[in-house]
Amino acid sequence: MKGSDRLTLNSDTNMKIYRQTSRIILIAVLLYSGCITVVKKDTEILWDTYGVPHIFAGDYTQLFYAFGWAQMRNHGNLMLRLFGQARGQAAEYFGESYLVSDQWVHTHNIPQRAAEWLELQQPEFKQYFQSFTAGINDYAAQFPDEINSDSKAILPIEPTDLLAHYQRVIIYHFVTNPRDTQFNPTSIRADRGSNTWAVGPSKSASGNAMLIINPHLPWDDMFTWFEVQLNCETLNIYGATLVGSPFIGIGFNDYLGWAHTNNVHDGQDMYKLVLTDGGYKWGENSKPFATRTVKLKVRGSDGVLSEKELIIKESVHGPIVREDKNYAYALRVVGQDQPYIFEQYLEMALAKNFDEFQKAASRLQNPFFTTMYADRDGHIMHLFGGRTPVRPAGDWNWLGTVPGDTPQTLWQDTHTYAELPKVIDAKSGWLQNANDPPWTTTLPRELDRHDYPDYMSRNFMHFRAQRSARMAYEDDKITFHELLAYKMDTRMELADRLVDDLVEAAESSDDKFLHEAAAVLKKWDRCADNESRGAVLFKEWVDAIGFHIDNPDLFHSPWLEEDPMNTPIGIADITAGLAALRNAGKKVIDNHGKLDIAWGEVFRIIRDDVDLPANGGPGDPYGLFRVTGYRPIENNRYAAVGGDSFQAIIEFGDPLQAMASIGYGNASQKRSPHRTDQAKFYSQKKLRPIWRSRSEIESNLTLTEQF
Repeated sequence: MKGSDRLTLNSDTNMKIYRQTSRIILIAVLLYSGCITVVKKDTEILWDTYGVPHIFAGDYTQLFYAFGWAQMRNHGNLMLRLFGQARGQAAEYFGESYLVSDQWVHTHNIPQRAAEWLELQQPEFKQYFQSFTAGINDYAAQFPDEINSDSKAILPIEPTDLLAHYQRVIIYHFVTNPRDTQFNPTSIRADRGSNTWAVGPSKSASGNAMLIINPHLPWDDMFTWFEVQLNCETLNIYGATLVGSPFIGIGFNDYLGWAHTNNVHDGQDMYKLVLTDGGYKWGENSKPFATRTVKLKVRGSDGVLSEKELIIKESVHGPIVREDKNYAYALRVVGQDQPYIFEQYLEMALAKNFDEFQKAASRLQNPFFTTMYADRDGHIMHLFGGRTPVRPAGDWNWLGTVPGDTPQTLWQDTHTYAELPKVIDAKSGWLQNANDPPWTTTLPRELDRHDYPDYMSRNFMHFRAQRSARMAYEDDKITFHELLAYKMDTRMELADRLVDDLVEAAESSDDKFLHEAAAVLKKWDRCADNESRGAVLFKEWVDAIGFHIDNPDLFHSPWLEEDPMNTPIGIADITAGLAALRNAGKKVIDNHGKLDIAWGEVFRIIRDDVDLPANGGPGDPYGLFRVTGYRPIENNRYAAVGGDSFQAIIEFGDPLQAMASIGYGNASQKRSPHRTDQAKFYSQKKLRPIWRSRSEIESNLTLTEQF
């Protein structure tokens, strides 16, 4: 360690880690494909006080080595488990509860396709994958005590594991609907989605473009974010990646930034095949299934391995995922022939202007996400990204099961970049997406849905998207401070459509209890903040009736395309509404002792020894922009388990302003102090400053590692 290196030690544990990791690593030998990589002594990882690594490397080989090392330090056991699942060997490593996951992986041929993808990579990217996995393996070798005993058999990690993991997560959990059960075996959570804004110069108080990055995902498993800065040669990118990935998925550099939201495109189809003659009907004939057999090892509770045989049937549509007496169901999904995702994202990270970014994005290696973009030149864009099949004309229900007994329904291609909906430099000066279709990305509309195939995207605008658009629409000039306030907004859009009618009716009744409930709702701020009193009552009432934009009969007026931000509105059956209010109120009192219980008393952030009031809730049907997903716990309370995860706001001025936070923290290792150190920001509706310059980082330094 050089005398000039700065180091602050927080604990005896950190001291131990420092003594071990400050050893200079001169050579890392990669034994894959006979390749040897030498990592030179000019790479540093500067770890800030929130466990964010700032990697400064002399070349890309060193950069990706340090990137793998850093992920392993903060997420080692999680990452190994995910790679074990991506191999389709999780039941061998962890037991029978993972057998369904292994079957899913092999049904979709993920391990074999990962090997094929690796061979298609450019030589330099093969090298980057090798360097990244070498960093993982070297860290595990130096700190074996940090690795769970059941995860050690997964080592060493190989480049194919990276590609298999990417496929499992993105193609076969985000794109597809029939998912394996291992990512969430215990609960159903409405916490998957995203919000994002791009604000142009005409809408910005400073005249600088601004961006909101705000994915909503579970706070665990394959959906865990890792915040990082990568600095090498002309690359200086800050952002976050899903654990196990060697590229930044959402982030910004000195010139531009991008966010993603879950797309509402349809990138998969389920084909219904008619079984006949040992195969399936195909036109006027029958066609045999192609079959392959995979032998899966399963670890019993006694540690003994047994073997199970999985027979996989393939049709021209794709693998069979379900079969009954007369029919088989085959899944066809996009993304299987886009192996260059890592190249695309490195090109996006290196881009310095809109043309360069658009050239990278137009490769469409990302099969699923929309993209929101802003840059220092003032350009903004919303791209309905991902791969959308070019579906044949005909009376087919592409949202249901599609007839698989005719060649007429079998699509073979996807739409080009030029054919996808996009809005560039909107006249309104703003763009938003809250997992609504592209038609409402800005208002007045700049896209006509009739210019695109009907299957491109549905036509709706749920309440969260309406809340999102309303905030942008109603503010003529948005400051950076206001952007933060909007990102944290917890007002329930649905309340503004219903509460006035409900209160008026309750006050007009002869029921004293309804008067008490009306008084609570009348005083309520219509938000889901920590101290909001009335939000719990309103939620119970909404849940009891089943209000949702897809239930138009419950509203006095349904959603109207020509008035997308103000409809639906009103209560169709006020008598039923009052009866539901009485029942909801009694339930709140029974569970919590009072009608005006504060939201944060019921909804909590609980992790390790942290127990804090939470804010926000499921985006819909309540119309909450601040999304938090919960699971029930003891005493009729709920614990946050997802929603807002990596959050960032950026203003592309001179100097660039940026703030961020990860709701749970930047580490999942059990003994890490960074598992929970950012929970306070979530509870307080705050973000922290982003440190990007060397001087800023060194002023907030915990640990320096040199290689």
